[in-house]
Amino acid sequence: MLDRVVVGAVPRKHHIALRGEAGELRYEECLTRQGFDGPYTIAYHERRPHEHRVARAEHGFALPVAAPPRPLAKRHYRSQDLPPRGGPAPAIDCRVPLLFNDDVVIGVAQPDAADPVYFANADADELFFIFQGGGVLRTMLGDLRFEQDDYVVVPKGLFYRFIPDPAPQRWLSIEAADLHLPRQWRNEVGQLRMDAPYSHRDFRRPTFVGPLDEGIRALVVKRGGAFHGFACERSPLDVVGWDGAVYPFAFPILSFQPRVGLVHLPPDWHGTFAARGALVCSFVPRPVDFHPEAVPCPYPHSSVDCDEFLFYCRGNFTSRRGVGPGSVSHHPAGVPHGPHPGAYEASLGARETSELAVMLDTTRPLAATPAA
Repeated sequence: MLDRVVVGAVPRKHHIALRGEAGELRYEECLTRQGFDGPYTIAYHERRPHEHRVARAEHGFALPVAAPPRPLAKRHYRSQDLPPRGGPAPAIDCRVPLLFNDDVVIGVAQPDAADPVYFANADADELFFIFQGGGVLRTMLGDLRFEQDDYVVVPKGLFYRFIPDPAPQRWLSIEAADLHLPRQWRNEVGQLRMDAPYSHRDFRRPTFVGPLDEGIRALVVKRGGAFHGFACERSPLDVVGWDGAVYPFAFPILSFQPRVGLVHLPPDWHGTFAARGALVCSFVPRPVDFHPEAVPCPYPHSSVDCDEFLFYCRGNFTSRRGVGPGSVSHHPAGVPHGPHPGAYEASLGARETSELAVMLDTTRPLAATPAA
């Protein structure tokens, strides 16, 4: 989580009465992490937020299922060749999982319609990279505008719906356990350090809009790898104010401040988000290594403890040929990987790279789905 935000009407202390103009009592809802020991947000509703009834879940995206075993090998997938779902395709229905393990699920989505329900993922935090498109993420905490090249973070358990712009959309989606900013970028009081690759100013928080009724009464919760439906009598977006550190936010990948070294630095220096068993890295345009004999191209690597997933966005990738925007490479642990023939030598003398890519290292092996 980023920092504490306070908007709208909140009482002077936690757990004391907040009343409206006519004296009506507001209802406090606490969204807590790690039991009561982690970050939290407290929102104040006009009505009881826990009133709902069980209903059929009419929406939900594909869950990951492992493809038949394949030989251990480096693989290149072309997500850009996946066809659209067809028909109205809200984000909640059109995610396609590609690779997964017990910690993360990595997929892609091409939404072309607004979500008709409010959805909460009670299994994982969610990270989206907007490879193409833009829109609004709507929650009870406000509206979060996002654009192409943004990361969008949605906390576990928060109801939301996506409203994409009327333009082509291609998103990378990641479900992850305990998604957070890497702790080495924080100081002892939780502030982002001055030598971190981003600052608090780089992140966009929701714009609070106050109580809102869109006429939507259907809720969907993902829990235990299944989708569960609920119906409510009134809008769940009846929040008059909130404060806390659990909320969605956006981060433009091009605001990431890359490190450059005398010689090639390992990917950890590009760490942007961390999660249980995973590190998300951002490779952005930058100068390259400046030793007079430096080899800027990434060196051949035997990753014996991590699988490597790389999503190529655009630019020139010094180590790769045959990849394009939307390409995915998967380098499993145990098999050496490295630059394509000629790329190592061709990088000598280079002064900058235009690459833009999202990388994910995982400590557990990634299994491919039939869609990969």
